[in-house]
Amino acid sequence: MPNFRHMPEAPTRVRALAPGESIDAHRHDDHQIVYAGSGVLAITTDAGTWFAPGTRAIWIPAGCVHAHRAYGHLALHLLGLPAGTNPLGLDAPTVLTVSPLLRELILAYTGGPHDETSERLRLRAVLLDQLRASPQQLVQLPVPTDPRLTAVCDLLRHHPADQRTLAALATTAGAGERTLSRLFRRELGMTFPQWRTQLRLYHALRMLADDVPVTTVAHRCGWSSTSAFIDVFHHAFGYTPGTHNRRP
Repeated sequence: MPNFRHMPEAPTRVRALAPGESIDAHRHDDHQIVYAGSGVLAITTDAGTWFAPGTRAIWIPAGCVHAHRAYGHLALHLLGLPAGTNPLGLDAPTVLTVSPLLRELILAYTGGPHDETSERLRLRAVLLDQLRASPQQLVQLPVPTDPRLTAVCDLLRHHPADQRTLAALATTAGAGERTLSRLFRRELGMTFPQWRTQLRLYHALRMLADDVPVTTVAHRCGWSSTSAFIDVFHHAFGYTPGTHNRRP
């Protein structure tokens, strides 16, 4: 992302984004927690894309150049933290599980008056305690650099329902199956099946945010059946895809 804006402070506020609306690449001198109270949020950097529905938040470290994109109507809760306050010790974007309590704390802190009263300081202290206890989640699509791996990933990005095995895909990239398998682990930190599942979940969230029926989403994203899609989705996000747009 060669062109970006420098925004020194990461604001604490609530911002609405319409479906498909984006915030261009920028960076802050502060850390930022971004939570989508509704819709699906995608954060993109040079390293990849992190995506989060309403049960997840995304940690963005100070100085990280990133862009936002909304899928569905997005109620974006932005919470800035000084660079010296890093409750999780994270130096890269990370998706975090948001418990019901943490969700209410984020909503209260970003939506309330921003004067530094003793009550607000106590609210922030509890919020940081809850962040420290938040499990980290693998909800990411890393960007490959090897051209052979890039060719395979780009093909599946455009056709997530493609059912070909890695061996079959390898012939289109001019590489062997074992070579590609090693590249997935080395460059993307996951196996080919893990990466393909992440890709399909990303596409599924985008479609669900646009009110595409669950059965159609399962078919377009390449699951063998609707029930298989529901099982994988529930395991990843903690709720079923049919309730996605009905969540608070």
